[in-house]
Amino acid sequence: MTSWKIYTPEGVQDILFEECYVKRIIEEKLRNLFRTYGYNEVETPSLEFYDTFSAVSDIAPQEAMFKFFDPQGRILVLRPDITIPIARTAATKLKDEQSPIKFSYIGNVFRYNELGGGKQKEFTQAGVEILGIDSPEADAEIIATAINSIKALGIENFQLDIGQVEFFKGIMEEAKLSVQDMELVRTLIDRKDFLGIEEIIREHDIDDKLKEVILNLPGLFGSMEVIEKAEKLTSNSRSLAALQNLRNIYSILEDYSLEKYVSIDLGMVQSLNYYTGIIFRGFTYGVGFPVISGGRYDKLVEAFGMKSPATGFSLGINLVMMALDRQKINYKMHGTDSLVCYSNHGRRAAYGLSQELRKQGLVIEMDIACRDLEKAKEYARAKSIGGIIYITDESGIELHNIKTGEVTRTSVDELLNK
Repeated sequence: MTSWKIYTPEGVQDILFEECYVKRIIEEKLRNLFRTYGYNEVETPSLEFYDTFSAVSDIAPQEAMFKFFDPQGRILVLRPDITIPIARTAATKLKDEQSPIKFSYIGNVFRYNELGGGKQKEFTQAGVEILGIDSPEADAEIIATAINSIKALGIENFQLDIGQVEFFKGIMEEAKLSVQDMELVRTLIDRKDFLGIEEIIREHDIDDKLKEVILNLPGLFGSMEVIEKAEKLTSNSRSLAALQNLRNIYSILEDYSLEKYVSIDLGMVQSLNYYTGIIFRGFTYGVGFPVISGGRYDKLVEAFGMKSPATGFSLGINLVMMALDRQKINYKMHGTDSLVCYSNHGRRAAYGLSQELRKQGLVIEMDIACRDLEKAKEYARAKSIGGIIYITDESGIELHNIKTGEVTRTSVDELLNK
């Protein structure tokens, strides 16, 4: 029988020294950025009741969840998403809070068949949510925060595609398509399957001009001119209102001076039951999936008993790490500055000196293996430690430069004063 004790399950991984260091740097940069925008961090449980997610199948299909039972027979899941628990929290614990409520989070989520996590079943999401405000300014702030999050991590070559699900819903409403046919057309548009769309349209009695609009949807992609073009293709008020909403948001992003990162994509129509307005996805080189996704989802919080507009985004930290690696953007791990060794008479001084140097921000490693000086030098070379501080007695010190072999003699007081 095979023993699995030395392996990890498929889709999860150990994150080792340098990679873990980079991940923590990314998380800290994002945490600091979110705080400067006024978002307050929350942490929701990794373990939730299945019922929390069952009503939002677009975002968390039940076959993608890790499910099991508690002793009472209730179905539990490892959270496949963090936005939904935030909606639960807002509706149950913060329902009397002054709007807007601004959340941020960084945490692990768990999904089967998750391509967006880099084919990982456990991956880390970071994101922000604004609850209680329905305005282009709120949507624009979310998009600006998303763009500046990517920029803060050192990635400048990326693009954010923005769509509006209400534009598509207005067109479908005008065409009088059934819910099933609308979902099929949505799927085909999302795949940019022009032939499939044409085949569906032929089967329905739709005005020729409207047919042309539907067939052109996958190609309505580009700059602000796309909105002007789309306004000439339709006259229904729902779609025109959606286009005006896009125009307003884009105008605000121009005031942020972020328009160069933004494209309009009216063929972006994923998750119609979840998103209710603006939607967006962010792409960068070296990764085949969106590293950022988000939008407006005004009906989600209502599923937990409180009516509240909402908008937000999530960022895949594992995917960003992949992008940084492939774009050769490196965060250099700060190594050990010095290895402190000591003679039998210098131990107390070694401990005190190490503490003082650490207070100054240096990375100081004690030689807890009690090696002799030559073996300590071998260890320092192997670990790329630049120097050894050898404590000879209560006050005497030898500074050994590993690269040059130079030895400098000084005292504890002189070293600290320098």
